[in-house]
Amino acid sequence: MPPRPPRDGESPFAYHQVERHVTRMIEDGRWRTGDRLPSLRQIATSMGVSIATVVHAYTELERKGVIEARPRSGHYVGAAISALPTPAAREQALAGPRVVNRSRLISTVLEAVGNHELVPFGVLCPDTSLLPLKALVRIMGETMRSAPQVATGYETVQGNAELRRRIAWRMGECGMDVSAEGLVITTGAVEALYIALRALTRPGDIVVIQSPTYYCFLQLLETLGLRAIEAPSSPEKGIDPEAVRHIVDRHRVACCIFSPNFNNPDGSLTPDDAKREILDILAPRGIHVIEDDVAADLHYGPVRPSTFSQYDRHGLVTLCSSFSKTVAPGFRVGWMAPGRIFDKAMEVKATTNVCCPTPTQMALARYLEQGLLQRHLRRLRTALVRQMEAMRQTIACSFPEGTSATRPLGGGVLWVRLPEGTDGTELFYRARDAGIAIAPGSIFSTQDSYTNYVRLGCNGVWDDRMAQGLRTLGELARLCTPEARALAPQGDTTGGCDVR
Repeated sequence: MPPRPPRDGESPFAYHQVERHVTRMIEDGRWRTGDRLPSLRQIATSMGVSIATVVHAYTELERKGVIEARPRSGHYVGAAISALPTPAAREQALAGPRVVNRSRLISTVLEAVGNHELVPFGVLCPDTSLLPLKALVRIMGETMRSAPQVATGYETVQGNAELRRRIAWRMGECGMDVSAEGLVITTGAVEALYIALRALTRPGDIVVIQSPTYYCFLQLLETLGLRAIEAPSSPEKGIDPEAVRHIVDRHRVACCIFSPNFNNPDGSLTPDDAKREILDILAPRGIHVIEDDVAADLHYGPVRPSTFSQYDRHGLVTLCSSFSKTVAPGFRVGWMAPGRIFDKAMEVKATTNVCCPTPTQMALARYLEQGLLQRHLRRLRTALVRQMEAMRQTIACSFPEGTSATRPLGGGVLWVRLPEGTDGTELFYRARDAGIAIAPGSIFSTQDSYTNYVRLGCNGVWDDRMAQGLRTLGELARLCTPEARALAPQGDTTGGCDVR
């Protein structure tokens, strides 16, 4: 329902006042998790606003995960407030370019994430029970039987033509104007990002990244000898356009890597107006955006969010995506729409990978042709929503007081802030030794901004193993708080875990 016009004497932004009032009462501890909020009429009367204004405010607070509505019961304080502060946001933008050096810890985390014996909170990857395995097995068999010579031969550097047509058609359905001729098939989205960076940068160049950002981006920057400047992102508002303006006004920037739709790890969704504003800032300077769009299909609302590429009028956006988070992680099929750098991207692709595996490209083309994707995505999104809400409830009950978690509108990650002074890396090692995989916040930044954060990935399954694993993680988190460390025997502040 659209906001009503303000009544006489009422500010058009009166609902912001109601939002701030409710949030302040929660943050001050006067209203706690699970408390019932005053009724719409009570808030309207006490604050001198209309009931419609309170409805608007409550709707926004629900969207942010601060409160939740219960049928025929009213509104309640959410299980874990999502308004996580962005650590020293302005200082991040002022810090200047940094050499990236996170590879050692990231490698350790990836080793744990890849261990299938651990409870899988370390990565966003659908459980195999939620993948369309029967359809893919059938289609792969049909592909090999119908055209074995083609399926076992080389593809073109650009990729399978039918797959590119199907992807372009689907992107058009989502509002993106891309032709099959303008797409390049890649081995997952990471290769697409690598190609784009190779095409746009030279060693020593400056790249703007979100903060926090996906650790694979940091690995790519480190491998290519690039420097990073962090533009703050918040779970509620996504990328800060003014921070981007501040950076590009003061530094010679080669390009930006942004994940505007359900950023990994904070799950943030950058609003459409902010996307337009960021492009308006970058376009006159000729600065390219490499857009990571792998999570956008995992939106929990009715509409897929817009992309930077939809507002691009100058060919400055290179969109990168894949099927790895939705359909078939092991197929490693991604794609990119390079825009103005198409020719250079093709050159880089030809020297790195030559071509992607033919059978998987052919199979995914048939899968899309048969119209199976949308139904599968609806099922997957429903499972992720259920798991995420169960995880938030468990975090609220099992983790130490002062823990907060996001409530994203899509994707499959929870960004968890532990009490101040709690070491997320210590928790990672404790959890690994206890058979649980997580990702510590410190690997999502070039700075030490997220030492008391962890990222929890969702796989769409919530069973006894996952529930017990998260409860155990909460118990381990309590051991990592400053209070627990102060009570530990002298000389043993880690419980025996390896905190290299």
